Amino acid sequence: MEKIIVIGAGILGASTAYHLSKKNVEVIIVDRKDTGQATDAAAGIVCPWLSQRRNQSWYQLAKAGARFYPLLIDELKTQGETETGYAKVGALSLYKDKEKLIKLKERALKRQSDAPEMGDILQLSKEETQVLFPPLYDEFESVHVSGAARVDGRALRDALLRTAQKNGATLVQGDATLLTSEKQVTGVRVGNETLLSDSVVVCAGAWAGQLLKPLDVHFQVRFQKAQIVHLELPDHNTNDWPVLIPPGKQYLLAFENGRIVAGATHEDIEEFDTRITVGGLQEVINTAIDVAPGLTDTTFLEARTGFRPFTPGFLPVIGPLPEWKGIFIANGLGASGLTMGPYIGSELAKLTVGEEMEMDINLYSVQGAMKE
Repeated sequence: MEKIIVIGAGILGASTAYHLSKKNVEVIIVDRKDTGQATDAAAGIVCPWLSQRRNQSWYQLAKAGARFYPLLIDELKTQGETETGYAKVGALSLYKDKEKLIKLKERALKRQSDAPEMGDILQLSKEETQVLFPPLYDEFESVHVSGAARVDGRALRDALLRTAQKNGATLVQGDATLLTSEKQVTGVRVGNETLLSDSVVVCAGAWAGQLLKPLDVHFQVRFQKAQIVHLELPDHNTNDWPVLIPPGKQYLLAFENGRIVAGATHEDIEEFDTRITVGGLQEVINTAIDVAPGLTDTTFLEARTGFRPFTPGFLPVIGPLPEWKGIFIANGLGASGLTMGPYIGSELAKLTVGEEMEMDINLYSVQGAMKE
């Protein structure tokens, strides 16, 4: 039986391992459980259709990721995994400027024809907007997209890993070092244990450059630190509140039992600095209260930090490692990891075993992240 090792158990690695576990292969997942994994800190908004990014390759990938979710969640339910952290609650894109709202709605309606999963698109008044998210500042109007969803990265990752293991996959905690023979990757060493394989799939996120360096491969992945805050709003039923997309880069979303997540900072740094900083907390909390003053009296629960991986051009790379055999890579999902990760994992599993893929990986060439 073919043996495949997946390095990294964030949302991308977990999805890859899960989809491989449904095929006729032996799957081993290796993860160091580093503090700062992007998935550990992430609470995701699955709503790519309103993005103003012009890169069509990015948009097609994000759109496919959103479309993929309901199928995956239903599949996991049949495996007994009902706590996936995913819920279709809709999204409110907020503006005070009516002209911007009109343009946003026009863009959404244009994209709806080839993305019916967007659901209904409605322009809402200030009053209608605040009814859906009561703590909100009362001067915001919005465009409501009913097909948008929220997802808890930790919960979904854990559901995927549990199901992969039910299907026979093995999870090993430790630091993987690639084993090679000439220009072929033959497996990994974890501590004193040698694990040989037919293929290795690298889903190591911000740490992929370190892993590939002994191969004399200069993989260009940089990372951006995100600090995110969890609050509790007592005596409110927040289960079905929509996610909020205010102007700017930050967001708010609600989960069950009064939990509100506010995020996130975008810090370009060179070191894996996992500290929660006063400045980071101030930025996130101040922005959250500016958007939703009703959160002023919430309870502070916790703060998390993670490192979003970016490859050149802010476009993910997916495919075999050039000039090497037996190794595949996916990286650079950035702030869209929870939107794209599960879908890319399913496609990466196909690629690894030689099945026909839905996506065109030539658009996301790993060569684009290689430094000469």
